[in-house]
Amino acid sequence: MSRTVHQLGTRTSADLLMYLVLTLLTLGAWQFSRLEYFKAGDDIGYWIGVAGGVMMLMLLTYPLRKYFSFTRNWGRVKWWFWVHVTLGVAGPLLILVHSTFRVGSLNAAVALYSMIIVALSGVVGRFFYTRIHRGLHGEITTLRALQAHAGFDQSEAASRLQFAPTVEARLLAFEQRELHGKPNSLTYLRQVAVLPAQLWLTYWACAADLNEPLRAIARHREWTPQDHAKRVRQSRKLVRRYLSSVVRVAQFTAYERVFAMWHLAHVPFVYVLLVSAIAHVVAVHAY
Repeated sequence: MSRTVHQLGTRTSADLLMYLVLTLLTLGAWQFSRLEYFKAGDDIGYWIGVAGGVMMLMLLTYPLRKYFSFTRNWGRVKWWFWVHVTLGVAGPLLILVHSTFRVGSLNAAVALYSMIIVALSGVVGRFFYTRIHRGLHGEITTLRALQAHAGFDQSEAASRLQFAPTVEARLLAFEQRELHGKPNSLTYLRQVAVLPAQLWLTYWACAADLNEPLRAIARHREWTPQDHAKRVRQSRKLVRRYLSSVVRVAQFTAYERVFAMWHLAHVPFVYVLLVSAIAHVVAVHAY
């Protein structure tokens, strides 16, 4: 359980790191293009464009791997996905370098902006995918493990937070509201956009409610300051993990629905990109 919880806690940091890396790579490509070592139409620029175009074309192997039965034994889907992500980053970067961040014709503009939309859409899609790929069963299993650890599943005589009944009540009310309320579109929207903020508001309210009971226990049992600080950290960690697990279970269905809508919007842009890229290549070689 601790390993799973640790993975949940570090996922947001991994997302932020990835977005930072993408931003730095894009800025690096822009700075490189300012050096004017080549132009889009010369030999160097041409072959950079070919390399980027081939990478973009290879992105289509991922859906082929998913939807054709004879390809399903060609390695693990996880590795295909990460190859897809890598190509989806490297290909657009090479195309941007090839273009030197300029467009010289209408078909080039359509191809470039379609590529940018598809690439940004892919980044958004990865965000949703990482939040549903474990499956609802995996999220519920994690929550049940935390319920057992906290003593909220009635398998123990008392919970680990029985000394702070207000905190227990907040946590159970939070779970009841988010997991057993009536689902609708507004609920899904709130769970995606607002629920993380509500998590932290509830967490800090629980942290404040823990202070007085823990101080009373510390005086009664004559804890050292170090023991008191340790118990505060442990109690807060349990509260944070529990709230985070409830949020992930609550958000699963919401993210699943949003991911389905994203897919419907993403696929047409891929076709637009494919057609415009072919038109651009034909125009370059024809004229």
